[in-house]
Amino acid sequence: MDQTEEISLEERLKSALWLAIGKIVDEETIRLGSNATPQFIAALTELVWAQIETVSQDLESFAKHAGRSTVTVADVMLLARRNEGLESILKAFIEQQREGED
Repeated sequence: MDQTEEISLEERLKSALWLAIGKIVDEETIRLGSNATPQFIAALTELVWAQIETVSQDLESFAKHAGRSTVTVADVMLLARRNEGLESILKAFIEQQREGED
């Protein structure tokens, strides 16, 4: 993938993320009876994008350290180990997926 295609893909992904976050924020502001500015949604999108970049780099490092080119569920669980809430949600999701395979 050349640099132009990479930038285009990143822009499309950020746009999709902005749209998804905007939808969630809209639903929550309606539920709470409050408002959110477009600047808030843009800032939240940038924050989430930065977090996604950090998490993806960490996951790639875990896989590379283990001598793999593929990120596994174990890598994700290793990353989530210090966030008890996220870890419990992921464990429940994994269990649900395993039950669905049976």
